[in-house]
Amino acid sequence: MRKIKLVEVRSEIAAGTRGASMGIDALKIASLDKKSNFFSRFDPINVPDANNFLWRGNNHPNAKHIDGVYQVLKNVYSTIESLRLEKKFPIVLAGDHSTAAGTIMGIKAANPEKRLGVVWIDAHADLHTPYTTPSGNMHGMPLAMVTQLDNKDCQVNEPGAETISYWEKIKKIGGDSPKIQPKDIVFISVRDTEEPEDYLIHQYEIKNFSTHEVRELGIQKVASQTLEILAECDQIYISFDVDSLDSSISVGTGTPVPNGLTIDEAIRLNAILIKDKRVCCWEIVEVNPTLDTENTMAEIAFEVLEITTKSLVDNF
Repeated sequence: MRKIKLVEVRSEIAAGTRGASMGIDALKIASLDKKSNFFSRFDPINVPDANNFLWRGNNHPNAKHIDGVYQVLKNVYSTIESLRLEKKFPIVLAGDHSTAAGTIMGIKAANPEKRLGVVWIDAHADLHTPYTTPSGNMHGMPLAMVTQLDNKDCQVNEPGAETISYWEKIKKIGGDSPKIQPKDIVFISVRDTEEPEDYLIHQYEIKNFSTHEVRELGIQKVASQTLEILAECDQIYISFDVDSLDSSISVGTGTPVPNGLTIDEAIRLNAILIKDKRVCCWEIVEVNPTLDTENTMAEIAFEVLEITTKSLVDNF
């Protein structure tokens, strides 16, 4: 039996749109509407956020609120490291996607000798750095943080000295070495990338199962091929961003993108992947109820959360 621990991270400072910090409570409201006892079954840990940095103004145009992001990542990292050392299985409910870097850092720190693979189900590659970002929003940077990539080959920005100092500190959380290898990332439904990210995807031959490929191959095959790509990894972490869903569904998220997954595809994909014995952490991010009128996004996200968790529990 896996010892599941819910981890709540109400951070939204790395998103471009406000409101993702409310996503966790929106999930809880959705569970009440469905008369589910999900949240009474798991005792959650609440990781301190740094959303108060939003009131302080931003001095880092190429990495907005990086000083606050650094604080949050340290908090997430230490929480996840502790849980993994206790052999707990973290199910992470997070606001903006930057905190995934802290999760990966924590998993790696608990078992530094184990090779870690990442399944990134998302509309975006999140491989930007302060040197390449078009927006400065740090929820587009977590995979660059944990691979310790600056991607200066594609540099378009000149970040300030303080920004660079924080960026270097972030990359070193949990140890000054890459937490994952780029080739140990598998993208599913990534479809909104910029040239600097495409450069890294091509350079490191990172596999991306497009939405078209998901339909062509079928969910079962995509899941088995994903796990096969990560065959040499000892541990696997799955991060599910709700914007991987088609924009007709994912209205309550900050950066919806057309041509995404259906609800059924997302549910079946996560439910199959989480059965692999190497999966040690699962996460859902970027629900933003302020962009939604009927809490629809959270209700859909809660369905994915509940069924994926059930698949995990039933499999062990």
